[in-house]
Amino acid sequence: MAPKTPPFVVVVPARYASTRLPGKPLLPIGGLSMVRRVAARAATAGAAQVVVATDDSRVAAEMRGCEGDILVCMTREDHASGTDRIAEVASHFGWPEDTVVVNLQGDEPFAPAAGIRAVVDTLAGDEAPMATLATPITDAEELFDPNIVKVVRGGNGRALYFTRAPAPWARDAFAMDRHVLPAGVPFLRHIGIYAYRAGFLRRMAALPRTPLEQAESLEQLRALEHGYAISVNLTPEPFPPGIDTPEDLARAERWLKNQPGL
Repeated sequence: MAPKTPPFVVVVPARYASTRLPGKPLLPIGGLSMVRRVAARAATAGAAQVVVATDDSRVAAEMRGCEGDILVCMTREDHASGTDRIAEVASHFGWPEDTVVVNLQGDEPFAPAAGIRAVVDTLAGDEAPMATLATPITDAEELFDPNIVKVVRGGNGRALYFTRAPAPWARDAFAMDRHVLPAGVPFLRHIGIYAYRAGFLRRMAALPRTPLEQAESLEQLRALEHGYAISVNLTPEPFPPGIDTPEDLARAERWLKNQPGL
């Protein structure tokens, strides 16, 4: 019998002023706003508490009257990342140091419940202070898309690097053809979900931002650059790609039409 998933809370960081897709949390997908969809997915995963963390009253107003026990926490506008915003939430609610906190990014409206629980199980099963998920990349266009984050992990299941660039670089194969992925190379798309305990979350948010984090605009690189390990597990169910651009939004609408019940 598989171990029982430990108790956890989910925070959905929902910044209104997205650079590539302004007003992203409120954009409708199948008639329901993105932020409502993300929060609902968290609730179905069995979270003890779900909190939407936002800096905008329009997002807070959208969440009023939601079904289920979904809370809203107003946060500062100047946070550099979702992790920093979630650290403010952890302090606001006074969560104990060992509280397992899941960061489910606000552009993952179709996150499967099994995947949310899997990132908690990954954290519980490793001594790394932070955990995340990935899924295989099978399409060359996806690998070369800078809006899709790639992760390279070691044999111990821990992250070596995260990047928007194609990685790992299959030197000989790509010298001949960049339209087909070579077999046997572990290309992985990073999933926008993290788990950490509240104590580490606060410590990470207090760390200075790092050159690689700022260059790639990837908050998880702050942890790696400061010497902290990140455990990476494969998601047990497919995560449809997150939504960063108008093209992603259109693709999500098409995908949703073929998913009865969502």
